[in-house]
Amino acid sequence: MKINHFEEVEAWKKSQLIAVRIYKLLQANVDFGFKNQIQRAAISISNNIAEGFERDGTIEFRQFLTIAKGSAGETRSQIYRLFDYEYISEERFL
Repeated sequence: MKINHFEEVEAWKKSQLIAVRIYKLLQANVDFGFKNQIQRAAISISNNIAEGFERDGTIEFRQFLTIAKGSAGETRSQIYRLFDYEYISEERFL
């Protein structure tokens, strides 16, 4: 099956859900700088998938997937920090 639009890429769909969950999670009292950083990292995942797909080249798409993976790692790291700083409970962390 050929994918014609980045919106059809499963990783993009899942990364959109991650960004929404992060946004909702951060509606709590979190300092602006930290909130901004984690939201930007989460949004970067889907943005890089979309940008790489639109470049119309397999090599470039792979490069942007690698960047998206890095943003996913940064987002995960920030979620640990949310828990460590006690911005979120253990239930929300898991």
